[in-house]
Amino acid sequence: MDQPDQLEPRTPPTWLGRRPARLIPAATAALCGVVLYLSFPPRTLWWLALPAFAGFAWVLRGRGWKSALGLGYLFGLGFLLPLLVWTGVEVGPGPWLALVAIEAIFVALVGVGVAAVSRLPAWPIWAAAVWTAGEAIRARVPFHGFPWGKIAFGQADGVFLPLAAVGGTPVLGFAVVLCGFGLYEAGRLAAEGRRTRAVRRGAAAAALLSVAVPVVGAVAARPLVSDKAEDGTATVAVIQGNVPRSGLEFNAQRRAVLDYHARETKKLAADIKAGKVPKPDFVLWPENSSDIDPFANADAAIEIDQAAREVGVPISVGGVVERGGKLYNEQILWDPAKGPTQTYDKRQIQPFGEYLPLRSLIGAINKNWTSMVRQDFSRGTKPGVFDIDGAKVGLVTCYEAAFDWAVRSEVTDGAQLISVPSNNATFDRSEMTYQQLAMSRIRAVEHSRTVTVPVTSGVSAIIMPDGRITQRTGMFVPAYLVQKVPLRSTETPATRLGILPEIALVIVAAGGLGWAIGAGVRGRRAADV
Repeated sequence: MDQPDQLEPRTPPTWLGRRPARLIPAATAALCGVVLYLSFPPRTLWWLALPAFAGFAWVLRGRGWKSALGLGYLFGLGFLLPLLVWTGVEVGPGPWLALVAIEAIFVALVGVGVAAVSRLPAWPIWAAAVWTAGEAIRARVPFHGFPWGKIAFGQADGVFLPLAAVGGTPVLGFAVVLCGFGLYEAGRLAAEGRRTRAVRRGAAAAALLSVAVPVVGAVAARPLVSDKAEDGTATVAVIQGNVPRSGLEFNAQRRAVLDYHARETKKLAADIKAGKVPKPDFVLWPENSSDIDPFANADAAIEIDQAAREVGVPISVGGVVERGGKLYNEQILWDPAKGPTQTYDKRQIQPFGEYLPLRSLIGAINKNWTSMVRQDFSRGTKPGVFDIDGAKVGLVTCYEAAFDWAVRSEVTDGAQLISVPSNNATFDRSEMTYQQLAMSRIRAVEHSRTVTVPVTSGVSAIIMPDGRITQRTGMFVPAYLVQKVPLRSTETPATRLGILPEIALVIVAAGGLGWAIGAGVRGRRAADV
C-alpha cells in the first residue's frame, strides 16, 4: 500500500524577506476565494472554480493545522464576503459580516481537513470529499443550515451540469472540486523531478484521472438530461406584479402588492380574450403576493377571486396566513369557481428573516433587528403538490430551493413540474436573485422537471428540464410569462438516491481524515523512538 507523502518544510525564496513571503499564501488564499465568487451568477464564468480550487490546493498542501485553519478562513472570506453582500442591503453591514464570519469558520475547518489528507496517495479525491462533507454540515447547522454558496450552484452554465442528475448537488460539487485539485496536482507533478519514475507515474495517473473522470462522467450523464414531455404538457402563466418600492418597507404596503398582482393577472386575461396569448391551464403568483390573509380579510379574498374569475383558471397565491395563533408562509390554490381548495405551508423558513433565533440576545444588541421580525413564522410539515386538473405542481417556496431535501420531497411526492414562488424585493437589485435563479436551473436538471420561478419584483423565469431558461423578466417591472411546458414523471438517479451520494462522500472524507490522522500519530511515535 502506498504510504502518505513526507513533505519537506516550505522555505520562502531567498529574494524575499521572511515576513513578505509569509503573506504570499495568505494573499493567494483570499484571492482564490474571490476567483471562486466570480464563478457564480450573474456571471457565466463557471470554469473559474477550477483555478480557484487549484490555487487553494497550492496554499494548503502539506500545511500544519494552524496554518491551514487561517488560510482556509481567508479563502472563505474571499469567497463569501462578496457572494453574500446582498444580506446587508437593507439591514446594514452588521448581519452580513456576522453571517460571513460564521460561515467562513466551516471553510476554515475544511481547509484543515484538506491539508491533512494532502499527504495521502490520490489526495485530490480525499480532499474533494472533505469539501463536500463541509458543505453537508454547513447545509444543516446552525439554525437548520445555510447552503448558499454550494459549488454546484455556480455550475448552471458549466460542462459538469449533467452530473446533477446523477447524484444531485453533492456529486456535482464534488466533481468540480476534484477537477480543480487534480489540475493543481497534475501541474505540480509535471514541474517536479525529485521522485522516482515509478512513483511519479502512479501519482500522475491519479492526478490526471482526477481531472478526466469528472469530465467524462459529465459527458456520460448527458442522456439523463431531457426536456421531452412524458405526461403531456401544460400551459403555465407566471405573474410578476412588482412592488411599490424595493426594500423591507414594501410589506407596509401589502394591499398595493396584492393589487399589482391582481392587475397584471387581469391584463393577462384581457390579452387572452384579445387572442394575443394562449389561455393557460393555471396561473402562478409569487411568494408574498398577498400578505393580507385572504381567509381573515374579505377584501383580499374578493380581489383574488375577481382575478381568478377573469382569467378563468386556478391561481396559486403566495399568502401570509394566521391559523391557531401561528403565522404561516402559505401557498393557496384559488379556483375561480370554488375559491381556495389546496394549501402548502413553507417548511424551511429563513432564520433572521422569517423567524428570529436568539431573540433576546439580538434584541440586546440592536432592538431594530428584532422589530423587523415581530412574530416568528411556523414551519409546515408536509410536502406541497397541487393537483391542478391532472397536472401535479410541486411547491418549493423561495429559500427552500437551496435545500436538497425540500425540492426532492416534492418530486418523490409526484410533482411533474416544480414552481419556486419567491420574493426578492427585500434585496433590491443585488446578485441574490440571479444566484437563486441558478439554483432553480440546477434543480431542473437534478430532477428532470420544468421549473417556474414567479418573483414579486423579478427575475421571474421559466426553466426547461435541461436547465435552459426559455423566458425571463426584468427586475422591478410588472410582467407575465406564458408558455407550454413538458410534464415529466421519470425519476433521475439523483431523485431515487436522495441523500445516499452525500453520505457516501462524507464516509470517504471520514476515511481519508482517519487515515491521515493515524499516519501522523504513527509518524510522531516513530520519531520519538
